[in-house]
Amino acid sequence: MKLQNKAAIVTGAASGIGKEIATTYAREGAKVAIADLNLDAANATATELEGLYGKGCAMGVAMDVTNEAQVEAGTDQVVAKFGRLDILVSNAGIQTIAPLDQFDFAKWRQLISIHLDGAFLTTRAALRYMYKLGNGGSVIYMGSVHSKEASKLKAPYVAAKHALIGLAKVVAKEGAEHNVRANVICPGFVRTPLVEKQIPEQAKTLGISEADVIKNVMLKETVDGEFTTVQDVADTALFFASFGSNALTGQSLIVSHGWFMQ
Repeated sequence: MKLQNKAAIVTGAASGIGKEIATTYAREGAKVAIADLNLDAANATATELEGLYGKGCAMGVAMDVTNEAQVEAGTDQVVAKFGRLDILVSNAGIQTIAPLDQFDFAKWRQLISIHLDGAFLTTRAALRYMYKLGNGGSVIYMGSVHSKEASKLKAPYVAAKHALIGLAKVVAKEGAEHNVRANVICPGFVRTPLVEKQIPEQAKTLGISEADVIKNVMLKETVDGEFTTVQDVADTALFFASFGSNALTGQSLIVSHGWFMQ
């Protein structure tokens, strides 16, 4: 029970990677807020976790991470129920692909807002409580191999994921005196609905088959031709959340089957 008596907010946690992280945290003893745009789905996930790990271990929270008022109110709601806040996982994200010369500005702004404004707003809200309550904390950003490397058709995503590493380094420096750590998980391709959606889109844009997108675009640079799993990412999020000191802060950890090595 590595997270016994800890409380966490995981954004975008009603499905995919976020849900797996929330599930892993609850299994390890944490109380977890499932923060998601879809409150019904968030509540359903929280109910599912309570059935597995005990009543009161989870709660659903409606949160559009680009909405300052919702982020503040949701964070207040979590601390009011759990009495503390020890972990923030800034995971909510979207993907939109297009060549840069054809990229719609509104879609650029939407993606940047969700990934960066969302990271800023949730971090600010969490830090205020972490500093005030004096228990320290762990801020974890969901980066990507695209925090380190570029791919065609993904200009705003690559830009945003690179920026999260810079944000984590600032939080690591500012948070240190309050025993707050900040780190970034950088997964390779994880076969979530977000990635499933990209396969036919990239096939159409690149003029190749969906099988070729998987083999020759997504998994080409891995050592074994395998997708990263949601559990791989959740295990990394557990490692960051449960690490006991500021020895591990301001870092980014690549979980990609060797796609990018550093």
